[in-house]
Amino acid sequence: MRTEARVLLSLGVFFAIMDAVYWVWSKEDAGGVMIIAGTLLCFLPGLYYFWWSRRMRPRPEDDPHAEPAQGAGVVGTFPGTSIWPFTLGMASFVMVLALVFGVWLIVPGLGLTFWAVIGATGESRRGGQH
Repeated sequence: MRTEARVLLSLGVFFAIMDAVYWVWSKEDAGGVMIIAGTLLCFLPGLYYFWWSRRMRPRPEDDPHAEPAQGAGVVGTFPGTSIWPFTLGMASFVMVLALVFGVWLIVPGLGLTFWAVIGATGESRRGGQH
């Protein structure tokens, strides 16, 4: 977690410096506010990772002298194929289309979302498609 924290916090500092330079030279507000948002989007997970890295034991990825065999372990299982993530994505797409074509599209979008959530929940409780 320390490596990830360092990368994100370094990016946050970089964006903060670039924001100061951009704001002074361009005198434009919208771009400066967007770079501030980018800075905060780096600092938020970076500080969270840093906070956790101080409370957990170091991982092999955090040790510069670690061997590849130290990071090996149980990979675990991966979920099987499922139609429900695609269905949920299409439901989100229909609800975004409601912003363009009209509020009436929210009703089928919510119905599709409800159907996708129920289907994914049922499939996860059954253990996938068999």
